[in-house]
Amino acid sequence: MIVGSMLKQKTALIIPAYNEAHTIAGLIYQIKQLYPDFTIIVINDGSQDDTAKSALDAGAEVYSHAYNMGNGAAVKSGIRIAKADILVFMDADGQHNPSDIGLLLEHMPEYDMVVGARTFKGQATIARAIGNRVYNWLASYVASFQIKDLTSGFRAVKAQVANDFIYLLPNTYSYPTTLTLGILRSGWSVKYVPIKINKREKGKSNISIVKDGIRFFMIITKICTLFSPLRVFLPVSFAMFLIGLVYYLFTFITQGRFTNMSALLFTNSVVIFMMGLVSEQICQMRSERRSRSRIEKVTGNESYRHDKGDST
Repeated sequence: MIVGSMLKQKTALIIPAYNEAHTIAGLIYQIKQLYPDFTIIVINDGSQDDTAKSALDAGAEVYSHAYNMGNGAAVKSGIRIAKADILVFMDADGQHNPSDIGLLLEHMPEYDMVVGARTFKGQATIARAIGNRVYNWLASYVASFQIKDLTSGFRAVKAQVANDFIYLLPNTYSYPTTLTLGILRSGWSVKYVPIKINKREKGKSNISIVKDGIRFFMIITKICTLFSPLRVFLPVSFAMFLIGLVYYLFTFITQGRFTNMSALLFTNSVVIFMMGLVSEQICQMRSERRSRSRIEKVTGNESYRHDKGDST
């Protein structure tokens, strides 16, 4: 059941699709039956089958990439195209239940983003489930917020918020990671809602545990250094200091002296800490500049509307 305030909001569903002709039409029919007033946008990411035709025949708006650019690239195209207040992202492979869209929208616009969180059993494989648990923990440390499902592609977000972070989103499957961390570190509100996942009827996921796992780790580190550098620099500095202290105690007990290696480790820990402080100040100034630009833009638009209203 969608709350009354949501009825006044225009909602668009963005569905990135690559070779999903066997599921896309059925998914669109289900969505249209449940939410006939919602705009359904399918981004055909260079599919080699009849995905675009199936989606178009089912009643969706279809926009096609000339070639396969990636799941994240398709999502970014959808964000640019959609003319709505609330954007809902979901997969085209039938794993997400259209009936769960209402569960997300129940919490909008109270929250800036609502994410459908999978259970441990809802993951595709045990290895991916364990990997996601590790990355959820690491991302929670970075964001200072309990992240229950970092990589879920089923989420609802305010269009204005999504557009603020479109420049950060990668072209790959890791766009949910970037969007989640960017929103949380910028002070926007996020809520997780438990959902159930259906098994894929055909095909298999294109996500590689090793390749994409490394990419997720790099993205978490990048977002952390972009929005809160000390959360990376401080642990490294502390670890360097601790190693230096342990090594000094060892050499003092065994050799009775303070070695050059201990001095180097202590010095490096101080340098890394100071680099973290400088990075934190740069990050703060950049955030203030972005906030000021956003306020000036909004103020300018409001002034323009008032002038037009007075003239008429």
